Amino acid sequence: MTGTQRRAQLLDVSRKLFAEKGFDNTSVEEIAARAEVSKPVVYEHFGGKEGVYAVVVDREIQALTGALTQALEAGGHPKVMVERTALALLSYIETSEDGFRILVRDSPVAQATGTFSSLIGDVASQVEHLLANEFTKRGLDARTAPMYAQMLVGMVALTGQWWLDARSPQKAEVAAHLVNLAWNGLEALERRPELTKPTAP
Repeated sequence: MTGTQRRAQLLDVSRKLFAEKGFDNTSVEEIAARAEVSKPVVYEHFGGKEGVYAVVVDREIQALTGALTQALEAGGHPKVMVERTALALLSYIETSEDGFRILVRDSPVAQATGTFSSLIGDVASQVEHLLANEFTKRGLDARTAPMYAQMLVGMVALTGQWWLDARSPQKAEVAAHLVNLAWNGLEALERRPELTKPTAP
């Protein structure tokens, strides 16, 4: 193998192991054994387990960010944009199950290279601007848009984590139900929502 081919092979092997076992339970020895190379080869290419993990996470973050950003930047009616974004996340899960499993795991190493939660925060920032514009048009308080963006994106992300294992119903149906809850909820927002006051016994 060329150096480039070997690096790609090590990344593929490592990605599979991290998805199966997590960062803490994966060793350089296992990576080397599964790739059928010696441990020094792994160190030569990545400097150790942390190095290969950082590259794997960075690639997954870029892939998912690209898909979500493309869905948001395509424009159109806000409801259609929410639909596209939900479908983009579910499509990523469908085609990159190992990558998504790695992203949603908590690991100290991930903190330095980007985490799923920080990615969701970035997406929420983009959604925030869309919501602020819609809120202004409808006479709602645009200052609450950041909070609603976190709620909306968090709902999609957590549903995606659930669907990773459930895989039923189909992706399009899950996205349709997500948008049904989100959009119909946004359609009927109260101007000054308050909690229901408890009734006296």
